[in-house]
Amino acid sequence: MLRTVAVLALDGVAAFELGVLAEVFGTDRTADGFPGYRFQVCSPDGAAVSTASGFQLVPHAGLGPVDEADLVAVPAHRHGTNAPPAVLDALRRAADRGAYLLSVCSGAFLLGEAGLLDGRDCTTHWKYVDQLQRRHPTARVQCNSLYVQDGRLLTSAGTAAGIDACLHLVRQEHGSATATRLARRMVVPPHRDGGQSQYVEAPIPKAPEAPTLEPVLEWLMGHLDRPVTVDEIAARAGMAPRTFARRFRAETGTTPHDWLTNQRVLLARRLLEETRLSVEDVADRSGFGDAAALRHHFARRVGATPHSYRTTFRDRAPAS
Repeated sequence: MLRTVAVLALDGVAAFELGVLAEVFGTDRTADGFPGYRFQVCSPDGAAVSTASGFQLVPHAGLGPVDEADLVAVPAHRHGTNAPPAVLDALRRAADRGAYLLSVCSGAFLLGEAGLLDGRDCTTHWKYVDQLQRRHPTARVQCNSLYVQDGRLLTSAGTAAGIDACLHLVRQEHGSATATRLARRMVVPPHRDGGQSQYVEAPIPKAPEAPTLEPVLEWLMGHLDRPVTVDEIAARAGMAPRTFARRFRAETGTTPHDWLTNQRVLLARRLLEETRLSVEDVADRSGFGDAAALRHHFARRVGATPHSYRTTFRDRAPAS
């Protein structure tokens, strides 16, 4: 049973992400029937640490509570610097004795520095997934997950995804009813659908630098609503289909079909965010032809349905 929680705070700790952990595990709600935890914020030597926001934070203790906690949590920190060896050793000991380890956002880098991501499923903020994978090539970094659990290891994406991971752990330890009540108390969804790719900023589609193919790519960008085959695009480029396919991959790094589908998904995202068009009309204007095809490709590339994506970003759409 989850009863004790130790949060590691190093210099540069992100105040909001630490606050998420404090809100879920460090706020006493036992009078209302919620489980209670012994919650302690720890720094390497028990001294105050500077937050990423510029103010200082005074912890409860040094690293001692980490050796006894049922859950050791790591909020986002400034990554790229080496953590004190004593912190890495404490994390490894916690893993060896079977404690839960949970990271929020870039906190995953500290777990990786301790060697705890090797051969494990994990995630972090979409902005850092490539960097995390390069740093820890044997880790299985999931780029489109709000949070990932691999045994007793939980890693989450940016900021609010830390809430999702914490509620998941509460649900796992104390049941769905408790997690749902806690989510209602915090005024957050008990569970969010989709992955973090729906929150990645979608740039306005434009043709990439492709010297040979630039004219035909620019034409495609202006006619994404039109059904078109690879043979037709090749003819417009003045090439045989096989020659065109080779040249296309050489200049864009992908296939014509994959490139075109991705541009259509980007356009669909913009239409869902900025207009009140029906999903069927969005499918038509973005070249998918029908809502079923749009839903299929949208879910595969964004990790959410068009409807749930629009609901998430509906405040960005104009009233008329």
